[in-house]
Amino acid sequence: MENPIAVIDFGSQYTQLIVRRIREFGYFSKLYQPSELRDTGNPPAVILSGGPRSTLEPDAPDIDFEYLRSLNVPVLGVCYGMQLLNTKFGGSVAPGHTREYGPAALIPRNGGPLFEGVRDHSQIWMSHSDTCKMPEGSTILGENLDGIPVALQWADGFFGIQFHPEVSHTDEGKKILGNFLKLAKNPTEFRIESFKHHLMDRVREEAAGRKVVCGVSGGVDSSVLAALLHEAGVDTRYIFVDNGLLRKDEATQVQEQFKTVGIEIETIDASKRFLDALAGEADPEQKRRIIGRLFVDVFFDAVGDDVELLAQGTLYPDVIESATSGSIASTIKTHHNRVDKIMELKAQGRVIEPLDELFKDEVRDLGRSLGLPEPVVGRHPFPGPGLAVRCPGEVTDEKLEIIREADDIFIGLLRGRGWYDRVWQAYAAVIPTKTVGVKGDERCYEYALSLRAVVSEDAMTAEWVHLPYELLAEASNRILNEVKGVNRVLYDISTKPPASIEWE
Repeated sequence: MENPIAVIDFGSQYTQLIVRRIREFGYFSKLYQPSELRDTGNPPAVILSGGPRSTLEPDAPDIDFEYLRSLNVPVLGVCYGMQLLNTKFGGSVAPGHTREYGPAALIPRNGGPLFEGVRDHSQIWMSHSDTCKMPEGSTILGENLDGIPVALQWADGFFGIQFHPEVSHTDEGKKILGNFLKLAKNPTEFRIESFKHHLMDRVREEAAGRKVVCGVSGGVDSSVLAALLHEAGVDTRYIFVDNGLLRKDEATQVQEQFKTVGIEIETIDASKRFLDALAGEADPEQKRRIIGRLFVDVFFDAVGDDVELLAQGTLYPDVIESATSGSIASTIKTHHNRVDKIMELKAQGRVIEPLDELFKDEVRDLGRSLGLPEPVVGRHPFPGPGLAVRCPGEVTDEKLEIIREADDIFIGLLRGRGWYDRVWQAYAAVIPTKTVGVKGDERCYEYALSLRAVVSEDAMTAEWVHLPYELLAEASNRILNEVKGVNRVLYDISTKPPASIEWE
């Protein structure tokens, strides 16, 4: 799609969120590096993001200000972006007497379109250590409780705010961002239904009659990718690798779910090969490498090296971060020969990534638009290495069976009690230690098990879910009575950070 609202990335941890918020308003937006300003075409508006650097540093990130002005479109500087604009208009930046990280109050001043309808003393979220000294001719649009300017306007269409409107901690953030977007010049609309047709046209053009090979896992990304290729009428071979690290009955469920939408998949049962390769290995990183490398080997053993076109479920955040977490090469080092093959295919233009303009929630909406059932598009994230990351220490058949049975009980209760769709991710994990218990009037020495349920927006941070005690009690009681080898159930109430979402 052409002419997106351009978000210039100066390194803030929240920059991707700005793009997402703009799309939530129904406008197309993309992220660019400062050096790519001239590649933005004719953007309807430009937002300069925050960042960890200081404009006082000699090699601080910069922008082609003259070109930015020549675009003649509204510009909003956020945190670092505000400080940079302030210097460009003749002001200066100095270290603040105190650093501001966290909540503050916004007091709008002097009217203007940016804070139209924004209530007084609303909470804003700060993250900065420098303050702006205003140039002549600039206008204060907002202050904090100490009278320090937190919003400025330097010229017609040029605004700056010293807080993050994109985060949920800024109470009126969406309204402020929406007010700015009202100033955008003919922004391109973003609707997933129409974007679907754009993607199908793109897939047909990129495939150009060639045979496509697509790896599917049953997860959201690969399922939506498969449905898109199918809907576009592209000649595709779908490969599903059963690595023996799936949840209870998952291989059968994956096959059935694709049948319901008319897609035939080939299943390769490589479970013994994977479990044999993992035998005796306890190091989490080594386990990931073994699984990743073997997956590629199994995949290419099935399809051969002469692949005309390989489809991958890479998402927009993966592109932004120069990662490939949606691809079959995600956990493998490039010195491995089969990964070299994938990189060679990519260099030859024989890899297509149709979802690389979408965020996760948009992929889910695309799946709904393609007719995928809700249990597929609403499925919780599942790690590429499967249950191996929920099995700290050596992966054994006994531990995997415990995890499968306990997870099936826990997830079943979440679905039955209406909690599954309110949780971003939930699972059971074996704790690699045994504890003393009592069963049938006898002492037993069995594994402890952890249940985990979190809410998150992008997996960068996560909060544990306050599940009802009654649900947790029922889950614990059923697991202790129905799952052999467990005598203790715990509920993980760690946040990310410092903990990760998965155990490994």
